[in-house]
Amino acid sequence: MDLQNKINQLFEQSEYTPEDRKIFDIFQQKLNKGEIRAAEPDGDDWKVNFWVKRGILVGFKMGKLVESGTADQQTFIDKDTYPPRQFDINDRVRLVPGGSSVRSGAYVAPSVVMMPPMYVNVGAYIDSGSMVDSHALVGSCAQIGKNVHLSAAAQIGGVIEPIGANPVILEDNVFVGGNCGVYEGVIVKKRAILAPGTILTNSVPVYDAVNDCYLARAENQPLTIPENAVVVPGSRPLKSNPEISLYCPVIVKYRDEKSDASLNLEELLR
Repeated sequence: MDLQNKINQLFEQSEYTPEDRKIFDIFQQKLNKGEIRAAEPDGDDWKVNFWVKRGILVGFKMGKLVESGTADQQTFIDKDTYPPRQFDINDRVRLVPGGSSVRSGAYVAPSVVMMPPMYVNVGAYIDSGSMVDSHALVGSCAQIGKNVHLSAAAQIGGVIEPIGANPVILEDNVFVGGNCGVYEGVIVKKRAILAPGTILTNSVPVYDAVNDCYLARAENQPLTIPENAVVVPGSRPLKSNPEISLYCPVIVKYRDEKSDASLNLEELLR
């Protein structure tokens, strides 16, 4: 029986044996190495791997509460299946001291930079060259592409359940400004820029000022921010009372040489 079938079988169980734990440990090691992931590119779209999300939930069902930490650290109590990940010099990941944590079951590629304090949850995937700045969160199963910059206090939401739901996805070379939030399975396509304070969810429409329209979203499909879009916080009048305005992200332009030049400082920090 292959790993996928074994995980699906474990998901239906309520009690687990030491052999079941060995299967989960193999599953978790593959998550840590990026060999499996909660969602993956499928042409120009993304495919959710339901069985991987099931495996992550198996870890919570199977795990027992244990204490962790050393004598000179605060004691933490969590499931023994999801301890903090341990890195060594061969991983080539810069994890700067000061209150940061990466949960086991998250993939962090070589050359990723993480500044304290930050947190990466189980099932997350962070590709090479990306930066996770101070007070940033990468939620469960969030998929972060290559050379993505998550500025200070950026919140990338996690989506484990429902199992079939898309996690939040940021494709390659996306820039996320400070205090941004991306939630509810939103997909941000390559090279898009989110200005500081931008909040993206499936329930809030995004206005494309360049094309004078709201972004169309198919039923039961996630909101998708187009490639190269530059999104800023904005507002729109309430239909029933134009004197009241509602929050509305606005695409003010599409990325050009000038907006590229404004991001050059990012490369100097790598």
